[in-house]
Amino acid sequence: MVMRTAIYPGTFDPVTLGHVDVVKRGLKLFDRVVIGVADNPAKGPLFDVDTRLQMVKETFSGEPKVEAVRFSGLLVDLAHQQDASAILRGLRAASDFEYEFQMATMNRRLDERIETAFVMAREDYTFVSSRFIREISAMGGDVSELVPEVVMDYLCKQVPVEGE
Repeated sequence: MVMRTAIYPGTFDPVTLGHVDVVKRGLKLFDRVVIGVADNPAKGPLFDVDTRLQMVKETFSGEPKVEAVRFSGLLVDLAHQQDASAILRGLRAASDFEYEFQMATMNRRLDERIETAFVMAREDYTFVSSRFIREISAMGGDVSELVPEVVMDYLCKQVPVEGE
């Protein structure tokens, strides 16, 4: 029996419950989901790649069908390394579609054997983005209902305590 593997790439700075939802949906379609944590310092992430990878691993520690790996370079190369037949992506709104369509088309150009599978975000996560989480958290806002519990510990370490 062939195991169907999908790569779910991103910066995950930090991982959100929207990301968790995409992985759960992906597990309905694939036997294994490999989360590719992109090492992309040009994006100016809040957390370094090792911290982001650790957050993802802790978030999915109870799920044996989910792995997390660090990667840089071409996504199709990661797919080859992991024996993946698909790339998993989540769509929150129509505005995501154009960018994701371009990425899927380019990845197909690089390797037509690798498909891209899109899943729609749950309604309660359509507004959630890592950027919003970082901004709200930095200003002292409560994001606890939008991120996995383990991520809150990391975010709290980043937010300066008043008076310091």
